[in-house]
Amino acid sequence: MTEIEDTERYRERLEGCLRELVRGIGEVPIGTPGQLPFGWRKAAKGRTVWRILEEVISQNLERNAQKLGLLDFTPAPSEVGVYDFSFRFEDSEAIYVNVKSAVRGRKSSKDDVSKADKLIAFYEATQDLSLFIATVEIAFHVDPVRIELTECYVVPTAWLPDIYVNPSNNGNLQSARYKDLGSCVRRGRAEFVELLKEQLGKAQTKRSSKLL
Repeated sequence: MTEIEDTERYRERLEGCLRELVRGIGEVPIGTPGQLPFGWRKAAKGRTVWRILEEVISQNLERNAQKLGLLDFTPAPSEVGVYDFSFRFEDSEAIYVNVKSAVRGRKSSKDDVSKADKLIAFYEATQDLSLFIATVEIAFHVDPVRIELTECYVVPTAWLPDIYVNPSNNGNLQSARYKDLGSCVRRGRAEFVELLKEQLGKAQTKRSSKLL
């Protein structure tokens, strides 16, 4: 099979595993009415709970790895890398997953994916790897205060259609389409790295001109 075909096959299997997991987890309690008497207020946003969500997904996948057919499941050694955990299927090389959150019903906006330079280094370290963005859709509820995991979407990072590096945000790759498979560009890793290098160069030039 080609790289594109393998990527799509693993993407579908990973998305199936994560959707099964999300249905099983359902709701995650955050606090009682006494602890949060006025509910979520301005905290009702994905970035407020993303770290908790990442840990919930990672730990539940690790616990259910055998049932879901995930081998060699390993949490990321650092919180500042480009992925949150890795594993492999029986017929695959290592697969790496970056967990994101999105609030159900919210309009899509450009969000940080990863540091562009770290992504480039990650892809260039070896040719035998796949990196996916797993976006877990959440809803906020009160009484008691909790989040509900409602859906999950998996997109290969290399297939992002809108490759943009923010010059004012420490060189982060940003995307508004990181959960929109229908708009993805089915490209290989090497092509993605070249496009990302081009955008990083533009961002660095813009940043330098502002500092002059």
